[in-house]
Amino acid sequence: MKEKMVTLVINGKEVTVPEGTTILEAARQAGIYIPTLCHDPELSPWGGCRLCIVEVRGWKELPAACITPVRHGMVVETESPAVRHARYTLIELLLANHPEDCLTCERTGSCVLQDLAYRYGVRRTRFEGEKRNYPIEDSNPFIVRDMNKCILCGLCVRVCNEIMGKAVIDFAYRGVRTKITPPFELPLEKAGCVFCGNCVAVCPVGALFPKPMWGQGRHWEVKKVKTVCPYCGTGCSFYLVVKDERVIGVQSCPDAPVNGRWLCIKGRFGFGFIHHRDRLKMPLIRDPFLFAKVTWPTSLKLVARRLTEIKEKYGPDAIGVLASARITNEEAYLLNKFARAVLGTNNIDHCARLCHAPTLVALREAFGSGAATNQLAEIAEADFILVIGSNTTETHPVAAIQIQKALRRGAVLAVIDPRRTEIASRAHYHLQLRPGTDIALLNAIAHVCLQENLWNQEFVIYRTENFAAFREAAMQYPPSLAAAITGVPEELIIEVARHYARAKNAVIIYTMGITQHTCGTNNVYAIANLALLCGHVGRRGSGVLPLRGQNNVQGACDMGALPDYLPGYQAVTDPSVRAKFAAAWGVEIPDHPGLTATEMFEAAAEGRIKALYIVGENPMVTKADTSLVKKALENLEFLVVQDIFLTETARFAHVVLPAASFAEKDGTFTNTERRIQRVRRAINPVGEAKPDWEIVTLLAREMGHPWNYSSPAAIMEEIAQLTPIYGGVSYERLEAEPEGIFWPCPHPEHPGTPILHQENFTRGKGRFHPVHFAPPDEQPDKDYPFLLITGRYLTHYHSGTMTRRTPLGFYQETLLEMNPEDMAELGIKPRDRVLISSRHGSMKIDTTPNSNLPRGVVFATFHDADNPINLLVGHRCDPRAKTPAFKGVAVRIEKAVR
Repeated sequence: MKEKMVTLVINGKEVTVPEGTTILEAARQAGIYIPTLCHDPELSPWGGCRLCIVEVRGWKELPAACITPVRHGMVVETESPAVRHARYTLIELLLANHPEDCLTCERTGSCVLQDLAYRYGVRRTRFEGEKRNYPIEDSNPFIVRDMNKCILCGLCVRVCNEIMGKAVIDFAYRGVRTKITPPFELPLEKAGCVFCGNCVAVCPVGALFPKPMWGQGRHWEVKKVKTVCPYCGTGCSFYLVVKDERVIGVQSCPDAPVNGRWLCIKGRFGFGFIHHRDRLKMPLIRDPFLFAKVTWPTSLKLVARRLTEIKEKYGPDAIGVLASARITNEEAYLLNKFARAVLGTNNIDHCARLCHAPTLVALREAFGSGAATNQLAEIAEADFILVIGSNTTETHPVAAIQIQKALRRGAVLAVIDPRRTEIASRAHYHLQLRPGTDIALLNAIAHVCLQENLWNQEFVIYRTENFAAFREAAMQYPPSLAAAITGVPEELIIEVARHYARAKNAVIIYTMGITQHTCGTNNVYAIANLALLCGHVGRRGSGVLPLRGQNNVQGACDMGALPDYLPGYQAVTDPSVRAKFAAAWGVEIPDHPGLTATEMFEAAAEGRIKALYIVGENPMVTKADTSLVKKALENLEFLVVQDIFLTETARFAHVVLPAASFAEKDGTFTNTERRIQRVRRAINPVGEAKPDWEIVTLLAREMGHPWNYSSPAAIMEEIAQLTPIYGGVSYERLEAEPEGIFWPCPHPEHPGTPILHQENFTRGKGRFHPVHFAPPDEQPDKDYPFLLITGRYLTHYHSGTMTRRTPLGFYQETLLEMNPEDMAELGIKPRDRVLISSRHGSMKIDTTPNSNLPRGVVFATFHDADNPINLLVGHRCDPRAKTPAFKGVAVRIEKAVR
């Protein structure tokens, strides 16, 4: 139905807007300023501050523009004498019980009330209000609350409730005593606050302030540099606030394309590692047991000499390169080139092997592209959201905001997870399955769609292949059988299947709860099958979204930091691909796939890999089977580690090279939705650290290859020439298009591809892959009666290398979470020390109760080197993707002596 339009006049300017638009929205669309303190376009309208009052011809009162809908023929004045006088008085009233330093306080530049006082000529107030005298609240490391400055606009309350879904704060008391506070005036850290700081982002005065920037001076004393977050793969952007070559804070960037003003605790407050005293500032050489500081020429000559000697003695395949998901695209590309063109091996991989390698295999074979099909913002447009194996609110908090938006619109949310996580507690349906039984459940959902004729027959007939084989497999999994296997009630399976199939738009979101199994690739096949069956792929608001765990894991894959693909997923086994790169690089490219990261460590432990070059990764903490990793590192003839800290892995190195952090270099990251964005240098590298691209370039030169890159922009030019999906990407275009570019973008005139597979799948037709449930390799028994699941915490990231060097961990430590009934049965109390043992290793750890875990299942994170949980994880992995089975390790738990 055609939208009805309304025409009105604002300040003499004719404006036409859709019916239902407020006066404030109409004025802003016309570029007319109306002041407000309580309104935010992303929050529900309130009309509390009244500063947006306007004069409407024929009306006796001055209505609030933010809550008054337009009418046809309405004539509005936004700055009439009556309006200005009323605003003057309102500002006076606000200042009446405001601190007396309001117009001179150091929040200048961030206080809208102060700006409005100057705008309307208010220098003092005629009114005597009761002054408040609240103590400043700063018991946490993140947010200072000065409630004396609060004007009760309610923005912080609404953002906490509506955007974050937390409702940690609200209005309390009455009259002049009214105050915004957590329940019972608890400190924020004890009230469930997740310290996203989004309340700070919307506060129009100085009542809420980021503690790291408290007392750091006025806004003209700092510079702000827009860049991209170095943590998860969501791809949030923000301003780094810099003073005297130090990053002192992070500020929201309202035009950030992925996140707008919203951030999580890591993005907003996790920058302390940049200037931490542990930063590596000079190259180090082991001599023989202790590290000695040396110059760059000395360290590079040694690395070049030893790698050359090992290559000549044992062959190029005796060397492996472990790249990083945290470095830029340009740096990952150079590492791929260094491995293949300088060392002469395809032995290069990175941490995608530990998380989304099954995604790359399965989605590539099902759809033609192993990446997310849609933008994150489209989650908010879905009618049904299926989250499986993803603790979204903790691991991808800003992506979870889109789920929250969808819920506010009336979307239905189903969560499949063995644990009752926060996102599961928000869901309409929580399918609490037994670990490792995902395929039986997903096949049963498909069975219901087929049995009840809910599947999208037109889509399947015209856009897919291999349907008959899939149908035969899926029909072997009626909900009754799946209920017996998974523990999920039959009626719940049926209900969720109906919702997914009948939804106009539906998305499936998953992460490592799906991929980190021996059947990880088959799990992803099962997800792809379901999307194909119901036609929920290839259009806006419907798709499959594998959320990436690290900031540039997508980009590292794109750039060829993989043993079987050159940049752009061009197979090393394809002679034409090798010929193209050989012509560009001036060397022959090895024709056989290299070793995966999993295989490299096995080979090193066996003595087949003699040297490793590890950049920005910490496998001693993150990889499965820590004992094997330790043996492999000790067995190497030569180990080079390039990082920003002397990590647990770097302590085994013969040479350690100091790298620059994300704040100290230029480049690009590609986020989980395939959006390529600019990373910008905010400060000079600390000490003698160098950006990774410079280090790799210098090392290549030292080994006889005349690389001559002048900047990351020059590297991107080469990437675009050799990588079809990045063919239209350049720094000039990224600066002109700050929202970023979605690959595939094959040429400079191409707009990019936010939604994949709209007309055709990348591979032509989507392909069904019949898969069958097989019990997990590790089953509990009388010796190992519990199943261990590993995962992440909100405040920490990967091995904790960065987050444990910030205040982020001040209230979230690594503990073994157990069902309280299991604890009682074993005689274990909270904070008791236990010995946890698997068939692969054992360790001691403190315990904590968690009633959201089913009986027989325990949970721990891998963020803490002091609690090396991956000692317990064995070498079993997915046979196709070689991703270890982190989810579902059989363990025994016994009380231990401290």
